[in-house]
Amino acid sequence: MTTAARYQVVVNDEEQHALWPAGSPPPAGWRPDGFSGTEDECAAHVDEVWPDIRPLSLRDALAERGPR
Repeated sequence: MTTAARYQVVVNDEEQHALWPAGSPPPAGWRPDGFSGTEDECAAHVDEVWPDIRPLSLRDALAERGPR
């Protein structure tokens, strides 16, 4: 019987999300967001918590500009 690979969701300062192998330290600039599971579970979590995939700095810049 094969065990499904486990992943953790990681996030960076731009609030971008990614999947990373569970039990492995995330790369520099990334931190765990506290969710782990199968690839499908983690992908579903990312879809739920990261609806606007633009980097935080872009969202902030556009918000400062205001509506056009």
